[in-house]
Amino acid sequence: MPQPSSMSLASIATLLHLAFTAGLAADTVSARRPLRGNDTVVSPQGKFELGFFSPGGSGRFYLGIWYKNVPEQTVIWVANRVNPLSTVAASSTELRVSSSSGNLELVGLTPSGSSGSATPAVVWSSNLSSSSSSSSSNVAVMRDNGNLVLLDGGDSNSTVLWQSFDHPTDTLVPEAWLGEDKVTGEYQTLTSWRNAEDPSPGMFTNTVDPYNGSSSEFFYLWNGSHAYWRSGVWTGRVFANVPEAVNNVLFNETYADTPAYRRVTSVLYDNATVTRLVMDLTGQTKQFIWVPATQSWQFFWAAPTVQCDVYALCGDFGVCNQRTQPPCQCPPGFAPAADRDWGLSDWTAGCRRTLPLQCGGNGSTDGFLELPDMKLPDDDDTALSMAAAQSKTDCELACLNNCSCQAYTFSAGGGGGCAVWHHGFRNLQQLFPGDAGGGGSSSSASSSLYLRLSESELRHLRGAKGRSKNRRWLAIGIVLACVAALGVSAVAAWILVSRRRRRAEMAKQQKGSSSLVVYSYGDLRSATSNFSERLGGGSFGSVYRGVLNGDGHTQVEVAVKKMEGLRQGDKQFRAEVNTLGLIQHVNLVRLLGFCCSGDDDDDGDKLLVYEYMPNGSLESYLAGSSCPSWRHRYGVMVGTARGLAYLHDGCRERIIHCDIKPENILLDGDFTPKIADFGMAKLVGRDFSRALTTMRGTVGYLAPEWISGMPISAKADVYSFGMVLFELISGRRNTATGEGRRRRRHGASSDADDDDEDREATTTFFPVWAAVRVAEGDTAAVADARLRGDVSEDELERACRVACWCIQDEEAHRPTMAQVVQALEGVVDVDMPPVPRALQHLATTTLT
Repeated sequence: MPQPSSMSLASIATLLHLAFTAGLAADTVSARRPLRGNDTVVSPQGKFELGFFSPGGSGRFYLGIWYKNVPEQTVIWVANRVNPLSTVAASSTELRVSSSSGNLELVGLTPSGSSGSATPAVVWSSNLSSSSSSSSSNVAVMRDNGNLVLLDGGDSNSTVLWQSFDHPTDTLVPEAWLGEDKVTGEYQTLTSWRNAEDPSPGMFTNTVDPYNGSSSEFFYLWNGSHAYWRSGVWTGRVFANVPEAVNNVLFNETYADTPAYRRVTSVLYDNATVTRLVMDLTGQTKQFIWVPATQSWQFFWAAPTVQCDVYALCGDFGVCNQRTQPPCQCPPGFAPAADRDWGLSDWTAGCRRTLPLQCGGNGSTDGFLELPDMKLPDDDDTALSMAAAQSKTDCELACLNNCSCQAYTFSAGGGGGCAVWHHGFRNLQQLFPGDAGGGGSSSSASSSLYLRLSESELRHLRGAKGRSKNRRWLAIGIVLACVAALGVSAVAAWILVSRRRRRAEMAKQQKGSSSLVVYSYGDLRSATSNFSERLGGGSFGSVYRGVLNGDGHTQVEVAVKKMEGLRQGDKQFRAEVNTLGLIQHVNLVRLLGFCCSGDDDDDGDKLLVYEYMPNGSLESYLAGSSCPSWRHRYGVMVGTARGLAYLHDGCRERIIHCDIKPENILLDGDFTPKIADFGMAKLVGRDFSRALTTMRGTVGYLAPEWISGMPISAKADVYSFGMVLFELISGRRNTATGEGRRRRRHGASSDADDDDEDREATTTFFPVWAAVRVAEGDTAAVADARLRGDVSEDELERACRVACWCIQDEEAHRPTMAQVVQALEGVVDVDMPPVPRALQHLATTTLT
């Protein structure tokens, strides 16, 4: 048998060695195996990948780590975020372990000298001291938890010399940590990207308390200095201000309080779950979960909840508007200071004047533009109180006579006065009727800000307004000419306008009244014709239609609720009525007055007088002979959500309604929904998030925590609202075993498939059936068959997904009503929700 030559043996040995080395080194970088060009290093189980990337095709290259199996490249760590590489430099750059120092280094070519020739230079390094990294046998390993580690050898007993988890950028993944190393004094913080294409450090940072070395609290900082949000201290289970951050299925927050560290980390119960916490470039920390079924990231929670609570989000002179997308706008006379950055969701550069102010030795010709309904900037260092200015005119002159003054505000009420802003301002926020400080954590009332503009800018704005007014007057003139030619029509129009004016004045007077009317029992008995026309029943009583005399000899229709079976003292009754009487919102039924004929501890007659709702309750509307259109239904969804958001976040005291159901949602003449029946409402102080109370509400709408006897929060209303959403979408009651579906009673299609589907839905708790259909992507099956497909597919899918999120078993998994409003309005995307565990179990045992 012929023997192989020595050359052949050497070649085979070399090939085997290279193959063996390649097999072992797939997840490593060493002095002998650097990382170059398009090469990547993948963790052993293929979860994470290390390599070079260019965000958004910007032409700048970075060394980073991203998820290997997520189609949409999602970067969790960036090495050289402050030193990007150009396209030419990236092609010749390599990541290697230095043979001299043992450091992990990113080495690239940089221009050198006047000749412009390129020389190798260290772009980024692990920066270990020579005493701890002198070995040239060090190896960098990509681990399956996303941690890049530098080891002093290649076996399992090797010491970790450096790791990326000690130097996070903007993302925290499970098993990583944030906090402080008390030995080295180093902080592990999250810092936002500059914009969507630039991972360099942005303006917002999430860090453990930098002021108290023993605190467990985390601060969100703007520009590394101004704290605009705090997590609250660690309670042993949650951070006080972020109860929704706990998800018993996905992760559990733990705090390591040892002499060496104070930090927080997260541990997964299911390793198949992919989740990340990001310090977003908009200043909010956001939790995301990867949903394989939809191949997309599901938004889970954010802090702070309200976008406009982020400090200086819109920069100097920017206006934050919670109801627009994007949330930042420039006021009249201003334009974005960095147009391209604004297009990349970076608004921190703020706005600049389109025309300069005129101020000099001859005085100023500038003027002021009123910006109404504003939450004023809260920068104490830029607002200067002018106690000497006793009138609005004096305040305006005080600002006009100072060349650095940019704006002023004046309030004649107590504690108000004149305030002026020099050199600019931040945190100006647009408010709307019903908002309380923007609907977020702020409680500031709305005011008018008078913005200083140049005379030419004001003239331009007045000219634009004048041209619009001229066009309007021209149209009016044509209409008046036509009306003048038709005398009879003119008389009819005059009568119509007069009636509308009287109605408007009466409505204005009613709206402007902040006090409730105290009626006598005889007045209400007469108004209701001795309580003869019963409209329906609610909590603790019946409701009757009545007519009261209004101003100007007009009559006003009212709904009078007669309290029955309620033993409540007169003083307590008046206190509750006065509290509810101060609540005013377009989506809440307005309390006009009351009658309390009994003594303090007497079970006397107690009546509440509300505005009359001509279209009755949502329950009767859905059960009527005519099929409500999808447009009306969706309007009811959004309006009801806004009313609940106001109760939870817009009032001085948080109000939990406790009995949200179709019977307690009334419809006015324009089908605007108004939440009614506060007989079970619970007032919760702002210093508390929960209330321990006896079980109340209606079976079928009760959240699981009611039944378990746990303290309830505003999330109990969220659960009930989710149940109401299902009824609006489907046109039927959720528990329909006895009565059948509304759609069946009113002549829906009855082919064989629909019959099978109806039998399946009516033999079980409807939300179980609906949640499974939504999870399968079949939202069309959930819609009311009477609509015959005449729905907005986007709105239907959004409403179905929101409903499923609202009825999650754990209240921490449910959104807030503010988030529900944003989702229904299309401000934020709503990804596929999971089927609630309890309902999923019930569905498995019932539908199989």
